[in-house]
Amino acid sequence: MAKENKISMEHGAGGRQMQSLIGETILKNLTKTKAGTVGLSALDDGATIQPDRAFLLKNENAEFVMTTDSHVVKPIFFPGGDIGRISVAGAINDLSVMGARPLAVSCGMIIPEGFSISDLEQIVKSMNAVLEETDVPLITGDTKTIEGTALDSIIINVTAIGICDEPVRDCGLKIGDKIIMTGYIADHGMALLTKREGFEFSSDLESDTAPIWKMIEPILSVTHDNQKAVTAMKDPTRGGVADALNEMAQKSKVGIRIYEEKLPIREAVLTSCDMLGLDPLEIANEGKAVIGVHPKHTDQVLALLKKHKYGKDAAVIGEVVEEKPGKVILVSELGSTRYIDVPTGDPIPRVC
Repeated sequence: MAKENKISMEHGAGGRQMQSLIGETILKNLTKTKAGTVGLSALDDGATIQPDRAFLLKNENAEFVMTTDSHVVKPIFFPGGDIGRISVAGAINDLSVMGARPLAVSCGMIIPEGFSISDLEQIVKSMNAVLEETDVPLITGDTKTIEGTALDSIIINVTAIGICDEPVRDCGLKIGDKIIMTGYIADHGMALLTKREGFEFSSDLESDTAPIWKMIEPILSVTHDNQKAVTAMKDPTRGGVADALNEMAQKSKVGIRIYEEKLPIREAVLTSCDMLGLDPLEIANEGKAVIGVHPKHTDQVLALLKKHKYGKDAAVIGEVVEEKPGKVILVSELGSTRYIDVPTGDPIPRVC
C-alpha cells in the first residue's frame, strides 16, 4: 500500500490513520519528548514535568512562568525558517525575555484536509532542531484536522513552561539605564513580505527566527548591588521595536530616547521599507530582544551578548531619560526629534 501524501479527515479521527501520522511523521522526527515520568511517546492525556528539587531548595522564591502562542504564518516556508521553527522559538523567546529557563513545551496543530504530509514532516523537523538547540523537550500535544474549505493552511499553537530563580519583574527601567538591541531589526517581517509578494529587490533577505535563550542566559547572572543588572527585556515581535519600547516606557513610567544612527538596520531592509512606505521600527522580529541594562554593566552585558551567534551584532541604541515619561523619542541623524508611537494596525499580517 502506497504511503499517503495528503492529510485526510481520518488523520484527526483518533483511529489507525491518526496513530500512523503521529508515529511516522511526528514522533519519528522528535528526539526530546520527556521531562518527567510520562512524556509524548506515551501518548497519554497529559505529560509530567519532574521539578529540579535542588534548584527549588536553593531558590526558595523561584517562580514558574508559562506562555502560549498560536501561529498562522503565510507562507509557512520562508527564507530563514518555517512555521515549525517560529512556533517553538517564539514560545521559548517569550520565556527567555522574562528571565525564565525553558523546561518543556506542548504543541497543538490544526491541519486542513489536503495538507502535504511531507510538508508536515519538514515542519516537525524544524521544531525539533530548535528543541535540540535549546535542550527543551516537547512533552505533549494534540492534532486536529479540519475541512480544507474551512482553513487555508496549518495553525500551530505552542505552550511553554519555564522557571525563574526569583519573582519576575515585568519592567523595571531606571533613569540612566542603557537600551540594547541584540541585532538587526525588521529582518523577519520584510523577509516574509518580500517572499509572499514576490518582490525581487530584496531577494537576499532572511528571517531572523531563532531561539534566544542561550544568548540571554549568561546576562542574567550579571548583578549590581545584589540586583540583576538587566532591568527589562522584551522580544519585539508583532509591532516591532516601536511597540516593545513603548510598552517598556509605559510600564516603567520613564522616557526612552533612541538614536537613528545607532539602530542596526540592513540596507536591504531600509530600501524595502522606503519603497513600500513602511517603518522598520514597526516590523516584526523573531530572534531579537530589546534589553534595558544598568549603565555600569552595559559593556559587560554587551560583550556577553556578542559572544553568541545571535547577539554578534548587538548594539546600544539609546538610554532611559527622565523627560516625557511613558514616551519614546527618536533622535535623527540630523539631530531632530520625533515621537515613536505605538503602532496602529498591522503593516504586515500573518508574519508570526
